[in-house]
Amino acid sequence: MSNSVTEQLTEKGRAIEHGSFAIVDAEAGEHGWPDDAWQVVRRMVHATADFDFVTNAAMSDDAVTAGVAAIRAGAPIVCDVGMIAMGLSQPRLRHFGCEPHVHIADADVIEQAKAENTTRAVIAMRKARNLIHGGIVAVGNAPTALLEVCRMVREDGIRPALVVGVPVGFVSAAESKDEAALLDVPFIVCKGRKGGSAVAVAALHALLALTEAGQQRDAG
Repeated sequence: MSNSVTEQLTEKGRAIEHGSFAIVDAEAGEHGWPDDAWQVVRRMVHATADFDFVTNAAMSDDAVTAGVAAIRAGAPIVCDVGMIAMGLSQPRLRHFGCEPHVHIADADVIEQAKAENTTRAVIAMRKARNLIHGGIVAVGNAPTALLEVCRMVREDGIRPALVVGVPVGFVSAAESKDEAALLDVPFIVCKGRKGGSAVAVAALHALLALTEAGQQRDAG
C-alpha cells in the first residue's frame, strides 16, 4: 500500500510500537479474546494505558468482519466530534476511500438544536442519517449521539455497517453503551463510564490495520 502508516514509521518508531504491544500482551495475560478482536481491544489499552478495557470492552461476533468489509468498500465514517476525524490516519483513509464526516459544528445543526432544545450531537446524527445507513458510526464523546443512533436503528430502519460506541462521561454514557450493545447491528462498545475519542480512534485504527493486512495477504 503506497504511503501507508507502516511505511511512514521509522525503524525506531516501529520498535517502540511493537514493544508497547508486547507489554500489553504480556500484562493482559490470558484474556479470552479471539485474535482479530484482540487487535481492537489491545489498541484501546495501548491508547489509554488502561487495562480495564480488556474486560469492559464488548463487541458483537461480527464486529471485526463487518468493520473490515465496510472499510474495504470505502464506507463513510460518521464521527460525533472532530477529535475522532482528526485522529484517524489520513493515508489509510485515502487508500480505502473512506471519508470522515462531522456535523456537530455545522451552522444548521446548531440552529436546529437550539430550536428543538436538544443537543447538537442528536441533530448532527440526524443530518448524517444517509451516511450512517451502510456506514461506520464512531461516537467517543456524546452519549446523546449514540442514543440517537440507537433510536434510528430501532425506529427508522437505519442499518449502520458498524457502530463504535465508546462515549466517556457520567450522564447517560454507560446507559447509551448498554443500549448500543442490544442493537441487531454490528457494534463495538465499552461498558461503564470510560471511553473517549482516543478509544474510538484506537478501535478504528485497529480495523484499518486489519484491513490493510488482509489486502497485503490477498496480494500475496
